[in-house]
Formats: sequence, C-alpha cells, structure tokens
Amino acid sequence: MLVSTKGIVLHHINYSESSVIATIFTEKFGRQSYILNAARSKKSKSKAGILQALFMVDIVAYQKHSSNIHRIKEIKINAPYQSIPFDIRKSTQAIFIAEIIYKTIQEEESNIDLYHFLEHVLHYFDLMEEGVSNFYLFMLIRLTEYLGIYPNTSQLKIYDWFDMEKGSFVSHEPPHYQFINPEISAVLKQLMFQKIHELGSLNITRIQRETLLLKLLEYYKLHFDSMGKIKSTQVLKEVFE
Repeated sequence: MLVSTKGIVLHHINYSESSVIATIFTEKFGRQSYILNAARSKKSKSKAGILQALFMVDIVAYQKHSSNIHRIKEIKINAPYQSIPFDIRKSTQAIFIAEIIYKTIQEEESNIDLYHFLEHVLHYFDLMEEGVSNFYLFMLIRLTEYLGIYPNTSQLKIYDWFDMEKGSFVSHEPPHYQFINPEISAVLKQLMFQKIHELGSLNITRIQRETLLLKLLEYYKLHFDSMGKIKSTQVLKEVFE
C-alpha cells in the first residue's frame, strides 16, 4: 500500500553499498523503519543530507502491515530549519534528543499529541536566541509527560528531595541512591513549570545543568530497559562546558 505522511528523522544506518535504513517518527504511523535506496550514491547526496537528526520530512512509502521495514518512494524536507544545522549548540542537542526518542519510543502506532508537540517545539527551537543551553533539559522533562513517567507533583511545594524510584518528591533523603538532592530538585521544579519562551530567564550554573542531566538520564533508565548508554551525552557536555 502506498502511503504518505509527515515524519521526524531519528536515526539511520548504512544498508548495502548505497542504501540506508532510516528510523522515522511519523505522524500517521508512529515509529517506523524505512529503506531508502541509493541514498549514498554520488547522484543522491541530497537524500543522505535529509536524514539528519530531527529533520522534518514528507515521505511517500510502500507500507506493508506484515513487514517491519518499509520502502521509501519519495522523501523531501517538510520545513527547512534556519539555524539548527548550522549552530553547533543546536545541532548537538538535536542529535541528543533524537537519540533519546529513538531509545524510548518503540510503538509502531500513531501518537498525534507527541508528534504535534515535537513539531511545534522544534520550530520554536530553530528560532530561539535566548535560553538555548537549557533546551535539552526542558525537552527531557517535557517528554516524560508523553512517555508516562512525568513526576508526581502532589508534594512538590512541600518536599525538597526527588525520589526517582517513586517518581515523586519526598520529605527526607531516600534510603537508596536513586534520588535528586534539594539543590538540583529546585532546578527540576523550575523547569517543570517553565515555558519554552521563558528558558532565557532560567539562571542555572553549568554544574547544576550537568548534574540534572545525569540524574534525568538515570530516571529514564529506571523506566526504559532499552535506553542503554546515550552516546551523544559526552559531546553535549563538551559543547556546553
């Protein structure tokens, strides 16, 4: 069956001498894998360039319900970015966020709310001038809403420790090591209620940012066995040192 859909590129690997297999989070079908023929040939450099992290694309593909990998007939950029591919602070975050989504979203079914959230927030990120360095933390927290692991906020105003095992704020240091201390929990609380256009007003230090990043990744790993090591984390840290 020939289908058309919008999608957001998450990952791709080489396949055969000139083709690639791309993982794309699509509007109509959720996460899907597609073979793109001749993507690495000398005549098709533009195809390979389309498959960069979080690029938004339009695709026409041959889709079979009985197959895990489908075949792309046509692909083109849906909305060209103005700054993400050219600003190392943004392109590095795009790679990181794409890896997080790739390792946490496995469902091959439509998730319209998440797709439209990503579409909206990526357009805004592309145009952002202030608060760029806080964007990936904002995304890690906002994504928990769509992944079903958003922290319980019922005790947020009362307690200062975040217990990652319980997914809620507690009054004392937990008896295990999977928690966030009051200093970093305060940053977490700020980001949980921060709007994307307010990220420029968030005043946090590099150490606080790095610590919260590591803790949020621990939180994700508690809930997703598929997470493993996030390869792009080190590059992300180096860019924002």
